[in-house]
Amino acid sequence: MDIPSKYEPGKAESKWYSYWMEHGLFKSTPDEREPYTIVIPPPNVTGVLHMGHMLNNTIQDVLVRRARMQGKNACWVPGTDHASIATEAKVVAKLKSEGIEKLDLSRDEFLEHAWEWTNKHGGIILEQLKRLGASCDWDRTLFTMDEKRYDSVIKVFVDLYNKGLVYRGVRMVNWDPQARTAVSDEEVNYTDEKSRLYYVRYKIVGEDGFVTVATTRPETILGDTAVCANPDDDRYSHLKGKRVIVPMVEREVPFIFDSYVDPEFGTGCLKITPAHDINDYEIGLRHNLPSIDVFNEDGTMSERAGMFIGVDRFKAKELAEIELKKSGNLVKVENYNNKIGRSERTDAVIEPRLSVQWFLKMKELSQPALDAVMDGDVHIHPAKFKNLYRHWMEGVRDWCISRQLWWGHRIPAWYFGNNEFVVAEHISEALKLAKVKSGNPSLTESDLRQDEDVLDTWFSSWLWPITSFDGINYPDNEDIKYYYPTNDLVTAPEILFFWVARMIIAGYEYRDAKPFRNVYLTGLVRDQKRRKMSKSLGNSPEPIDLIEKYGADGVRVGMLLCSPAGNDLLYDDSLPEQGRNFSNKIWNAFRLVNSWEVDENIPQPDSSRVAVKWMEEILKRSIHEIDLNFRKFRISEALMISYKLFWDEFSAWYLEIIKPEYQKPVDRITLNATKVIFEKLLKIIHPFMPFITEELWQLLEERKNGESLMVALMPEARKFNKELVTDFESVKETISAVRTVRQNKGIPNKDKLELLIREDKNSYDTELLPIIAKLGNLSAISFVPEKQPGSISFMVGTTEFFIPLTGSIDIESELKKLQDDLEYNRGFLISVMKKLDNQRFVQNAPTNVLDLERKKQSDTESKIKSIEERIKELES
Repeated sequence: MDIPSKYEPGKAESKWYSYWMEHGLFKSTPDEREPYTIVIPPPNVTGVLHMGHMLNNTIQDVLVRRARMQGKNACWVPGTDHASIATEAKVVAKLKSEGIEKLDLSRDEFLEHAWEWTNKHGGIILEQLKRLGASCDWDRTLFTMDEKRYDSVIKVFVDLYNKGLVYRGVRMVNWDPQARTAVSDEEVNYTDEKSRLYYVRYKIVGEDGFVTVATTRPETILGDTAVCANPDDDRYSHLKGKRVIVPMVEREVPFIFDSYVDPEFGTGCLKITPAHDINDYEIGLRHNLPSIDVFNEDGTMSERAGMFIGVDRFKAKELAEIELKKSGNLVKVENYNNKIGRSERTDAVIEPRLSVQWFLKMKELSQPALDAVMDGDVHIHPAKFKNLYRHWMEGVRDWCISRQLWWGHRIPAWYFGNNEFVVAEHISEALKLAKVKSGNPSLTESDLRQDEDVLDTWFSSWLWPITSFDGINYPDNEDIKYYYPTNDLVTAPEILFFWVARMIIAGYEYRDAKPFRNVYLTGLVRDQKRRKMSKSLGNSPEPIDLIEKYGADGVRVGMLLCSPAGNDLLYDDSLPEQGRNFSNKIWNAFRLVNSWEVDENIPQPDSSRVAVKWMEEILKRSIHEIDLNFRKFRISEALMISYKLFWDEFSAWYLEIIKPEYQKPVDRITLNATKVIFEKLLKIIHPFMPFITEELWQLLEERKNGESLMVALMPEARKFNKELVTDFESVKETISAVRTVRQNKGIPNKDKLELLIREDKNSYDTELLPIIAKLGNLSAISFVPEKQPGSISFMVGTTEFFIPLTGSIDIESELKKLQDDLEYNRGFLISVMKKLDNQRFVQNAPTNVLDLERKKQSDTESKIKSIEERIKELES
């Protein structure tokens, strides 16, 4: 078989992905097998692949491919999110570039443009995921605004409203003045920015005195309705029952006391603007204060401000400073570092704003989801996030679910008459309800007007594990009963509360069951300076470029090598390069084995027979360790075990042992055994590196059309011979020691040496000696009862070895080496004895740990004794 000298990832990836697709190997339908299900965290429909997607989807694909090879009916559901704010912003920008303003269009006209944009750009990211090797069931591809998902969302809104859980009210929200909509907490990014702290005087009514307030927002003074101090702050106790005058607008407001105020901040006095600060709003509710909204939706000053009307808020801040100086009420201005909230989508500074919105009551709904995680029904990996989850769920607030946008699921509320409304899935049902509510049977559909707002994007994605199988519209359909609950969710910690928790809430509300069994939280992909990857910083490579350069398998391995659950991945190009090198290692190992000529008549050498036996045991041990790490969601560790299994055990040791001499053949038994071992290795590595493993599996022997490694059964964990595995580690040490002697003494590898073992032959396991003989290039191995003068000695464990050398030994050099060994072993013994002399350790340590420490003590004492004897011998 002619195998190319170099692995060409591009050709293999294109060939085998097409092969998998053509033979329907990603497809899943309910059957008698155990299901394994993952629903993809839906990326934005108009998004493109970034490094975070690469990590997240590589992990998902590893889990899905492994489950498939374990004989499970693996179903990975792909899809995209309509992403209200992000998509609408892109469409608005596109229209603006064409000279069209959104407000010049009707809603339907705008939505035509939005659908056109979505259909043109949507799905790019899913095609990019195919380049990565994602084995999704593409026939199941979903969109959060396709017909079934849209209907499901509307149905849930109506149901929750009818249960009294959805209500309409005025609340403080995060307002994006650029997008002109409320945004959720998770769509606000806080950054440290340079600001200014303004110290402003408020005159006390009926007195000559003033109180001074420190504020970063002088433009909102126009909306002040009180000034407040801490009730324990004696500096202001004399102002109880007093009133002060708000500068610029000359409005009298009460001086109040509330324990929220921090006496240490600024002057210890706080201006209260209930319409523009969440904490002020809460204080306003407690003290029954009025609210004055001084901003318009676009962030300009409103008529209620009374000054600077129509001026942008940032310009108004400058004008307010001038006005305060003019009136003598500006005491001083200091530089100040402040945390500023910015919209994730538009980067506009968020404005806390009182607004009429739709809300979902969360306290009652949340309890089953809190219990599920606390009681272990849903497992979070790593577990350190469990308490964070509990903290958020116990303090959960009502969810603002409305957004002032056109792109999204339109709220199914219909208004009539004097701003009365009804909620229904369709206008025909709304009309019936409106006739009853109004007592007016002559109402028509034209008398109803639907709410202009859409639902928060998360209000569709919180139903994702259910709507992926149409479980809202048809709660008893075959898919939802078979695939739900799903198995694992792979996502990022920053949306643990805002998406994961809400999915668990929805799961118990609509299926009375968890939506998934495990939540695997990845870290962020950062650069070597620990900065988050971003295009604006120029530190984020293009994923497709990486795939082109290093191959999909190389990139997958690179992403996983240094990404333990919940911890950030510090990326640089050496990671995918290491992955590519691993691909080359696997390829070259196959080429080596494939290049051997076979002689059917020669017997199997003892060294090869023992090597095969050892490698089979190493495989069993490694499979056990890999399984254990997967159960604990230590996927990076599972990859590293697989990596070392192939690179170290198989390539560096096993192949070296069985490799025939130059231009000589290999025996049939060894070659067949090696191919079996190689196939097992390919199966173990396949979930991590699907393309090269499929390529080599197909080359390993002739396969039928439609056969694939990805549906071959994964080797199962079995008991392994611990004694053989342990003994072989001693063999490695012995061979390494022999090679060190050669190197130190300048003895060529081609020159054979003799090895003497100071041990009773009857008590020594000789089965592994042929391997030492072959890799050490030894002419003979003998057992001797005593030390051998004129020989170089070394120890492995408690056994002493000698290599007779012709010519004189450099006694000084040998003594130095022995003294170094003696010093090391004495130091090691001290560290062991510190543990064994510690009563606390001895009393609390498990028996196996104590036994190990005592064995270390015994072995080290034997080594010290032997080294001291050897030194004495050389010095005499």
